[in-house]
Amino acid sequence: MSNSNSPSSSSLSMDIDESTETRINRLISEHPVIIFTRSSSCCMCHVMRNLLFTIGVHPTVIQLDDNEIPAVPTTSDHSLTPAAFIGGICIGGLESLVALHVTGHLVPKLVQVGALWN
Repeated sequence: MSNSNSPSSSSLSMDIDESTETRINRLISEHPVIIFTRSSSCCMCHVMRNLLFTIGVHPTVIQLDDNEIPAVPTTSDHSLTPAAFIGGICIGGLESLVALHVTGHLVPKLVQVGALWN
């Protein structure tokens, strides 16, 4: 897997010693900006990536199988994909990311977690 400064996309492979939940939580903690998606062809994921790219951030994108989606810790009672995390916090899906951008809160949040420099 590439570092968070370069675009990456991969599947979440299962490790014998690591549960899906543990692996997802580890990935969230290792990458300042990470997006979990159902497939690499998800149009909402592409919009999220493009928005972040235009700002200068290259998120890590992890493709999950349907049985892995429920392990993503989201802010709602149901699983959400694509789901974006900034600094280990789930900010939600595409609507939430765009809302952060439109209100001017996205860039400061990205700077705060070290994913973007002023």
